[in-house]
Amino acid sequence: MKGRSAQIQTQGQQMLQTQSLSPLQVLIARLLQLTTVEMEERVRGEVIENPALDEDPDTDVADSDANYDEGGRESDEELIMGDYSSEDDVPDYKLNGLPQSTEQQAYSYATTQSFYDYLLDQLHEQPLTEEQTAIGEYIIGSLDEDGLLHKPLLTLSDELAIYHDIDVEYACIEEVLHIIQQFDPAGLGARNLQECLLLQLERKEPTPAIMQQKKLMNECFEEFTHKRWDKIEQKLGWTAEEVSAAVAELVRLNPRPGSAFGESVERSSGQIVPDFIVETYDDSITLSLNNSNIPHLRVSQDFMQMLDEQSKSTNADSRNAAQFLRQKIDAAREFINAVQQRERTLTLTMQAIIDLQRPFFLEGDESLLRPLILKDVAEKIGVDISTISRATIGKYVQTNYGIFPLRYFFSDGIANIDGEEVSIKEVHNLLRELVDGEDKTNPYTDEQLVVLLAERGFNVARRTISKYREQLHIPIARMRK
Repeated sequence: MKGRSAQIQTQGQQMLQTQSLSPLQVLIARLLQLTTVEMEERVRGEVIENPALDEDPDTDVADSDANYDEGGRESDEELIMGDYSSEDDVPDYKLNGLPQSTEQQAYSYATTQSFYDYLLDQLHEQPLTEEQTAIGEYIIGSLDEDGLLHKPLLTLSDELAIYHDIDVEYACIEEVLHIIQQFDPAGLGARNLQECLLLQLERKEPTPAIMQQKKLMNECFEEFTHKRWDKIEQKLGWTAEEVSAAVAELVRLNPRPGSAFGESVERSSGQIVPDFIVETYDDSITLSLNNSNIPHLRVSQDFMQMLDEQSKSTNADSRNAAQFLRQKIDAAREFINAVQQRERTLTLTMQAIIDLQRPFFLEGDESLLRPLILKDVAEKIGVDISTISRATIGKYVQTNYGIFPLRYFFSDGIANIDGEEVSIKEVHNLLRELVDGEDKTNPYTDEQLVVLLAERGFNVARRTISKYREQLHIPIARMRK
């Protein structure tokens, strides 16, 4: 009896293990980890491997997007999927060639100081006078973390005179700024979005298409930012196709050149292809998957017809052929279902992030980001935390304010001495209050700000203080004298 009980217990454990290793669950989890580029390669590889899987030429992106409402919920139409009789029936290629590790990819972003050091190195390579070098250093120190200059040049002129005893005309500052605007990355030192995009266009070969894009930027920038394509057509006398082609290229430019530089220094990766596109207009936020290059799939009608024909026959060869065809068709249906579930989960995840960080997506102000952890998103859409982890690993979203990794929107927040989690915005406000009230002849260093914040109940590292300063466009202590 003892041996029989042990046998029954072993069988129960084996059943549990088999359930956890469901081929469909494994496939969905692995597809969920893939980026847009990796998913495109995976789908095309599946079409080659499985002859029962066809690309659907009659389905376009609009058809795919129509499967989701504003909340990212899938429509009621579901695929009917066949089950495998055992795991041995699953083709090997379904479980091969995919990333095996579920570890999060470590994102490293260049610190603000290393970014400035890089710019200073470029500045010191220029044949400048001592005064021009001092002006250049001050301009670089006034750039925000995106590499943009928000201070008016007249303000820089006053600050140079007051704080550094450099009495220089506006034109001299502008001359040095133009030199800095030739540094890498393109768009650096721009004073507004229009100038940022034009600086990037200036680096490109002056083809007819580039000249058209410059013309649109110079003459119809306001219409461009408000997406008034019909106004651009009327003003420039272009066709809708010409406007569409120019806009498609302009939106590929980077409105945050400093941020992009930071990623390229630390990660030797190629051009980032966003997995999501989020557009904000007034109080409206729209979300779409950037899956236009991923083929849409359907089960091969030829295979379905062959299965029907072979199923009518009773001889052994026909039965074997029918079994082969059925497995391939079931595999195709399973893969299509997994792809749709991937799209649904990604959409739900991104929509939840938008809902939880809505103020940021409306304003683009980093100080509006609220504390957010994976568990918050998981609970909102009713899935496991591991699912959210896979859905956000290596994924990027294109917004009106630049391209961000999804993990950018997650933060544990900051706990005060009472153990309550507070938003970063609250710490930002306190930091601004401290700096505004400091003695300008002896401004607080970052180390002193760490102590002052700790006295008010917030334990923040010096490196974090530096990051928050840059977010608030507060220069370092020596530049605040």
